[in-house]
Amino acid sequence: MIRAIALDDEPPALRVLTHFCGQIATVDLQKTFLRPDEALRHLHDTPTDLLFLDINMPSVSGIEFHKAIPPHLMVIFTTAYAEFAVEGFNLNAVDYLLKPFTFERFQQAVSKASEHYRLRHPADPAKEAYLYIRADYTLHKIALSDILFIEGLDDYLKIHLQPSNHPIVARMTMKTMLQKLQEADPDSKRFIRVHRSYIVPFSRIEQVRNRIITLAGEEIPIGMSYEADFFKRFQP
Repeated sequence: MIRAIALDDEPPALRVLTHFCGQIATVDLQKTFLRPDEALRHLHDTPTDLLFLDINMPSVSGIEFHKAIPPHLMVIFTTAYAEFAVEGFNLNAVDYLLKPFTFERFQQAVSKASEHYRLRHPADPAKEAYLYIRADYTLHKIALSDILFIEGLDDYLKIHLQPSNHPIVARMTMKTMLQKLQEADPDSKRFIRVHRSYIVPFSRIEQVRNRIITLAGEEIPIGMSYEADFFKRFQP
């Protein structure tokens, strides 16, 4: 999960960012700041991946503040002034959000940040976990990182994979699949059952709204009996 903070001199703007981040599973907005000095102190003391940064602040501009932050930090600029966009991109910002921005536009910016994060933190092939599934008289080796979601169909499971457009269909129960996933990666909690018919990788969840998960272009319902355990995963 991407560790983020936000700096803006306007409390309503910080509330919008807090609300939007709360709907995206890949970003953990750990703190918000009204004062640049407090934000800078946090950045030097606490590991942080992403900064939502207002440009037009009274004490110091976001452009000036950017010069003082750690060089590895990803930045998404936020401002009401479009004329700052070019300068923001010249500083290699991940994206530039023009206030007031919609949740959909916010999602686009966060998706860019997630892609940057994946490029900087590639999976270690030596540590990659695999699942072995027999289907169609063939033993398939499946990397857990390739699984988009798993769909239950009576006594069968459909394993949707990336980049393949052809899911693997195996005769197996959801309970058995969960056991196999745990055996493949005992120290991980990357998969969660959200419905009697669905298991999803937690890190691939793009948004949650009205008990509907958006993931890889699909909408997956959260079952009532799984709802409490699901939302516990978002708590610190």
